[in-house]
Amino acid sequence: MLSDGYTDIPDGKLAVVATCLQMFRPPAPGRDPDQPDLSLGKVEAPDLDWYRDLYRRIGAEWLWGSRLAMSDGELHEVIGDPAVDIWAVTKDGRAEGLLELDFRQEGECELAFFGLSSAIIGQGAGRWLMNRAIERAWSKPISRFWVHTCTLDHPSALNFYVRSGFVPFKRQIEVFDDPRLVGTLAEDVAPRVPILRPAAR
Repeated sequence: MLSDGYTDIPDGKLAVVATCLQMFRPPAPGRDPDQPDLSLGKVEAPDLDWYRDLYRRIGAEWLWGSRLAMSDGELHEVIGDPAVDIWAVTKDGRAEGLLELDFRQEGECELAFFGLSSAIIGQGAGRWLMNRAIERAWSKPISRFWVHTCTLDHPSALNFYVRSGFVPFKRQIEVFDDPRLVGTLAEDVAPRVPILRPAAR
């Protein structure tokens, strides 16, 4: 096996391999688990604090930090855009899941964020939400639906997207600041990923 060698990642940074996946037509309908305790509702003009709380509860374990690093103005510009649809999965009156569909690129939809909190993960909720995502994406005049996942996501995420009808088409390497070291996330989240602090100067 030939290798291109190793590349050092600076302390304080994280590196991931991202896989981009796409579909050009809706897949044939598959299993659709009944979820009588869950509801999905579109959130018009989402409150920034509400969004950040849900984003953090879902994504902290997977080191989601990009949206938490945005200023109020930057975040509002994205999630307040009429071409970005924010959907909340609700159980017992509390939002426990996030579906974000980005239609800002004409003729396309990006599955920008997709996740469930620990309160509802498992028991078919993910499949149920993906079926709703596919329905809503393809209800618009698009010719491509795409998503990317990375090696910090749930170990089953990539196979889940493939089983949902997405086809991998590109890999990328992303290097970014560890959100636990810049104050975006608490230092005790995602303990499976060691923190490498920059050496004191």
